[in-house]
Amino acid sequence: MNREINIVWIKRDLRLSDHASFGEAEQSDLDYLPIYIFEPSFFEADDYSDRHGQFIFHSLKVMNESLSSVQREVICFCAPAETVFHYLSSEFLVNSVFSYQESGTRKTWDRDKAVAQLLNEKGIAWKQFQRDGIIRGITNRKHWDQGWFQVMEAPLINNNYSTGSLHLERNPFPLDEARMKVLEEYSEHFQIPGEIAAMKYLHSFCKERGKNYSRHISKPTESRLSCGRISPYLAWGNLSVRQAYQYVNLHENYQKNKRSFNGLLTRLKWRCHFIQKFENECDYELRCVNKGYETLKHENNANLIEAWKHGTTGFPLVDACMRCLKTTGWINFRMRAMLVSIFCHHFNCDWKKGTYHLAQLFLDYEPGIHFTQFQMQAGTTGINTVRIYNPIKQSKDHDPKGIFIKKWVPELESIPEEFIHEPWNMTPLDRAFSGVEIDYPSPAVELLESGRMARKRIWGHRRNTDVKNESRRILQRHVRNSKKRK
Repeated sequence: MNREINIVWIKRDLRLSDHASFGEAEQSDLDYLPIYIFEPSFFEADDYSDRHGQFIFHSLKVMNESLSSVQREVICFCAPAETVFHYLSSEFLVNSVFSYQESGTRKTWDRDKAVAQLLNEKGIAWKQFQRDGIIRGITNRKHWDQGWFQVMEAPLINNNYSTGSLHLERNPFPLDEARMKVLEEYSEHFQIPGEIAAMKYLHSFCKERGKNYSRHISKPTESRLSCGRISPYLAWGNLSVRQAYQYVNLHENYQKNKRSFNGLLTRLKWRCHFIQKFENECDYELRCVNKGYETLKHENNANLIEAWKHGTTGFPLVDACMRCLKTTGWINFRMRAMLVSIFCHHFNCDWKKGTYHLAQLFLDYEPGIHFTQFQMQAGTTGINTVRIYNPIKQSKDHDPKGIFIKKWVPELESIPEEFIHEPWNMTPLDRAFSGVEIDYPSPAVELLESGRMARKRIWGHRRNTDVKNESRRILQRHVRNSKKRK
């Protein structure tokens, strides 16, 4: 007779602390098998890149290193989730599956519905836990804020692990050798995966780095040190939002750095707010938040799109940000907004032409944040202020000496400081006097005129009847009365 067991299905919750699924499994009288499923469709998705898979793979290694002391291991499968659960239910008498709810793309939602049907047919209970205060199935946001604070202030789950006695005799769906080779790689320029590294970032932020958070949050160089830098760990679940919230809120340095610490706490709440929007309408991946903007026309110039993707637009700060992102997987929020703004507004490109490119580059890619924030900057929500960033102004304001630009655009390393933001303004005499030869493209568009046309285009479309009707629907469903905690 097959052995009766439970299963802990790990998704975007790659940690061992404050973990409800593991907590439930440990309270049961049955032993359990922790699993992670690398689905082939996951590797093929438009929003996937190897850096995501690598972060996951190395986070799992960190988990397994810790679990080895209690003779447990997260087993990795590479097959469709339905196939894996069908196999496990044939090898064991599976009583329950424990997992967190995933506010992912339509692909993951359809996958979960198929798994739910399979488990139901086999008489297997599936208990899904709420993730970070995100509520499934709500039709409005009334009382959402109060509920979120209750989740954040609830005691952390104190996970204790018993010694396991359950082992899989064979894995019929292992990662193949080629895929393993890719996943085992990891760039030294990326943040170190795993919950140990996540806690180190939290600790260093509260101890020293965070004191300049508010002052440096918009600066591309300084923000790399002063920002929380926990976004990859939140995205892949090395850290729960509750862990971060309580650690910062209760830290001994909170009163001394109250403004900066509250800035991070507020953004933790914003993060969940946007994921909640996506949880309610995950089709934001494929369509405008405000459906009225589906009729807005775009030029979608292929040359401009390629220049943007490769960091060769001729705008120094734009190119520096894109190149930095390609190498490190992270830039600060204002620079992300600027990248989207110039793509959608100055270059007049449909946001759908650029969203997957940035999703693949962000090490901290979280669907619920990515697609909603991308559209906010693209101006397709119909309810948010449209911000059209001038990259020259941003450059002068936030990288005045061109330190960030020169680091990531080495072609401009020898440019005099007074020309670093607009190298095209150097005359032949200036070049001769400075002894500088520039191998760098001219601006891809005329900035002032393209900005003027963008404002006319996007604001003009707000008068569209469909846009107005959609805006009313969106406000009714998603906007809530937010109350701050003191």
